[in-house]
Amino acid sequence: MSRKPHPGAMKRRGAVAVEFAVVLPFLLATVAGMIELTRAYDVQNLLETGAREGARFASMDRSGMLQEGETSNEKLISDVTNFMVSSGVPAGDVQVVIRDAANPEQPFDLDDPANDLALFEVEVNVPFSSVSLTPISEANDYTLSASITFRNGRATISE
Repeated sequence: MSRKPHPGAMKRRGAVAVEFAVVLPFLLATVAGMIELTRAYDVQNLLETGAREGARFASMDRSGMLQEGETSNEKLISDVTNFMVSSGVPAGDVQVVIRDAANPEQPFDLDDPANDLALFEVEVNVPFSSVSLTPISEANDYTLSASITFRNGRATISE
């Protein structure tokens, strides 16, 4: 038994394809936006983790952790940068700043005995254009940033 098409069916032929063609750009834009937003949140989380782990290093007993001639500041910056690079962020775009928490305009020397038990801030910055999955113009670029304040303590690792 073959069915006879409805008299108005011939007039609607191809309507679904036209509706899909109209909706597709909005659907693709929404999916692309969700992917970019997810990437931004992912990188923000990486920045916060990197800042926290760098600052945690500075609050530990650092004896035996530094290479010959290396300062604690250099190691902290190197460790945070390496963490970000291992997560897919270009090394040249990672900026790590260590500053005095009481006076943010001043750098902070982790090895200076006068700074023992003083608060310091680690800030990690990355331009969004370097981690975005889509191209971003310089005029629309912005910096993703995370910072954390820690005490320059020398907590001994218990054995």
